[in-house]
Amino acid sequence: MTIQKMWCLVGALAVAVCLASTGFSAEPKATDPSHFKVADGFKVELLYSVPKDQQGSWVSMCVGPDGNLIVCDQYGKLYHVAVPDAGTKGEVAVTPIDVKIGGAQGLIWAFDSLYVVVNSGQFPSGIHRVTDSDGDGKLDKVTELRRLSGGGEHGPHAVMVHPDGKHLTIVCGNQTNLTDLASSRLPQVWGEDLVLPRIFGRGFMRDKMAPGGYIAKIDPEGKDWELIAAGFRNEYDAAYNRDGELFAYDADMEWDFNTPWYRPTRICHVVSGAEFGWRNGSGKWPTYYEDSTPPVVNIGPGSPTGVTFGYGADFPKKYEEALFACDWSYGKLYAVHLEPNGASYKGTTEEFITGTPLPLTDIVIRPKDKAMYFTVGGRRTQSGLYRVTYVGDKKDDAAPASGLNDAQKLRRKLEALHVSKDPAGLDLALANIGSDDRFIRQAARVALEHQDPSLWQDKAMALNDTNSVIDTAIALARVGDDSLRGKLLDKLDAVDYDASSEAQKLGLLRAYELVLLRMGDDASVRDRYLKRLEPLLPANTPEENRMLAEMLVRLQSPVAAPRLVALLEAAPTQEEQIEMAKSLRLLKAGWTDDLQERYFRWFVKAATYKGGASFDLFVKDIKTDAVNNLTPARKKALASILDQKPAQTMPNFSSKPRSLVKKWTVDDLAPAVDASALKGRDFNKGQQLFAEASCFACHRFSQQGGAIGPDLTALSGRFSPRDILESIILPSKQVSDQYQAVKILTEDGQVIVGRIINLNGDNMMINTNMLDPNALTNVNRTKIEEIVPSETSMMPEGLLDNFTEDEIKDLMAYLLSKGDRTNAMFSKN
Repeated sequence: MTIQKMWCLVGALAVAVCLASTGFSAEPKATDPSHFKVADGFKVELLYSVPKDQQGSWVSMCVGPDGNLIVCDQYGKLYHVAVPDAGTKGEVAVTPIDVKIGGAQGLIWAFDSLYVVVNSGQFPSGIHRVTDSDGDGKLDKVTELRRLSGGGEHGPHAVMVHPDGKHLTIVCGNQTNLTDLASSRLPQVWGEDLVLPRIFGRGFMRDKMAPGGYIAKIDPEGKDWELIAAGFRNEYDAAYNRDGELFAYDADMEWDFNTPWYRPTRICHVVSGAEFGWRNGSGKWPTYYEDSTPPVVNIGPGSPTGVTFGYGADFPKKYEEALFACDWSYGKLYAVHLEPNGASYKGTTEEFITGTPLPLTDIVIRPKDKAMYFTVGGRRTQSGLYRVTYVGDKKDDAAPASGLNDAQKLRRKLEALHVSKDPAGLDLALANIGSDDRFIRQAARVALEHQDPSLWQDKAMALNDTNSVIDTAIALARVGDDSLRGKLLDKLDAVDYDASSEAQKLGLLRAYELVLLRMGDDASVRDRYLKRLEPLLPANTPEENRMLAEMLVRLQSPVAAPRLVALLEAAPTQEEQIEMAKSLRLLKAGWTDDLQERYFRWFVKAATYKGGASFDLFVKDIKTDAVNNLTPARKKALASILDQKPAQTMPNFSSKPRSLVKKWTVDDLAPAVDASALKGRDFNKGQQLFAEASCFACHRFSQQGGAIGPDLTALSGRFSPRDILESIILPSKQVSDQYQAVKILTEDGQVIVGRIINLNGDNMMINTNMLDPNALTNVNRTKIEEIVPSETSMMPEGLLDNFTEDEIKDLMAYLLSKGDRTNAMFSKN
């Protein structure tokens, strides 16, 4: 009897058993879909509420050989789940699979086997293969293919079939130690590559260093492992598109909220040899580092879990082609709409399904009925199985264009050199290392790094265009001989900094950093670096200032202190201020008594700033390092400042006092923010006002600011100036589903208003203050009488009442600029 036939028979017999079990009827139910917000035309059904005491909390799922589902409890067994086809009647039948393996966070049926990725609990962490050894239709044999060192929620996760149909792809979080590799598409020369020592805050996994989380290609027997990409924090799942391009959903570190090194959850295009730059503590690489692969789209705070493309679903083409990504913490299923962008992609996100609570764990498309299925659960929370179908009007929408564009085909040719390492491909790599497309440049650089530098360094050093000079220097800093340092610096020094684009300036500074880090920063190059870099500070952007500050502090520049303290005092956001303060903590040269007093007064102001769980410790660590660099006499002289406590508890990003100007209404200001009125505005003043209104405390704008509220960078593409004005003055008039609070009434009469941000068993964690990510209240789910959407926004009113009309014009121009200082609104002509 085949496995397919056996499971069909077992499933039919199990229905009566499941329904007859009176112990299940009293179990709590998973959240009713009537409480969800669902994309137009779609229907969500709750098919099964998992009895927690008997079947645990489901976190992984795949489609089995009979067209039904296989799921796994996070801390327990595997189960076969027979489901009625969409549009038919019937009951769900759940049957344990009698094998000694479980606790899986990754499942896939492939090569006549069930592959199970385990990362904690009673079974060894790693990848296991489960087969039917005697042909009786039952899985009965477990073979450990590769044991992996590392477990827990940052251990090995998902597994999927590789597009070649001959291999698997496995996803491992950053607590998984790198296993033995047969080959690597990423040159194995990774390092922390940090200019200054990092700070760790609470120090979660502080012993974990590069390369961090990784994705590998393996053969069906699990013997040969090829590293595809690394530098992730905790990518739980990944999926291939129709063209064999891989996408992963990587995690943020919520303890980093409101710091300059916070990175939102994000969709990453996992190209060959990619390095995504996760480093512990404050060491995370910013996306503008030339040697860091940028994301396709940032999503925001959350906990990434399962992902899948909609291929095979009976959905409108827009959604069939979408990448669906599950967020466990905030209960959101995103549809990510991707489109080609040069050699990579760009994406937009849509909230496809949202609910409270809705701790999404995994998602599949079931070919048998062309429906989507997702599970909720994890951390012993109430688990359930849901189905999504399209019931709206069928539209004759055209399928998006498929196939790789010319730039993507070129990138693929270059990526082939990451494996073949064919010297004949050197000319192709050298011809493209200066490309204007970042992903082509990266593919070419990685191809060169796989080769013996003696075969290509002379040709590369003869290239004079700015992009080629930058990436040649990065490649040779990583794999070349230290004797090349002087020649590389000659090439970098010859680049006209002022004539370079903003991206090239940042690339040039990163090249200087890597030459310094990898080839030595001895006294023989110190003066040369200072001569080149000191005139560039202060620069026009925070990103340049950050990189210049770190190098000048490392080299103990005698002129850095006054310039960096001035930047610290003028910075409009707490992120920019923290960045300057972090660098200054290690500077020993160039201080005066006045500069030290001004620097240490900043810590008094910073004591009111809010952020994630590590925020206060980050600031404390910066101050501790700075104080340790003081002489005993200066410590005594500065004692009153060092011991001073802030006079207020709310963050104040400016020392300018504010008083009531007017209780503004929309009608008062609507004419003032008309597009015709926003000419000749001041970008810097608008940015400063954005900070003074405490907007940066909750909102991100142009890669800066908090993450609790929505990212406002792209406002101008979606809303009119009047709409934006109305949302500021009347924040409760219309609240985004994504950021809507809930009102919870408990059995003992408590009323808690906030956003559910975490779950653990029956415990819910509620953030009750957008200005403070650590303002958390715990609520026992079993004691809740009612949960309803809150009609009141968590955003406070009156944010503009202390500003003049002219200031509001600058603020509005800044909001409409998308962070572009060259926007026509700031032109004086």
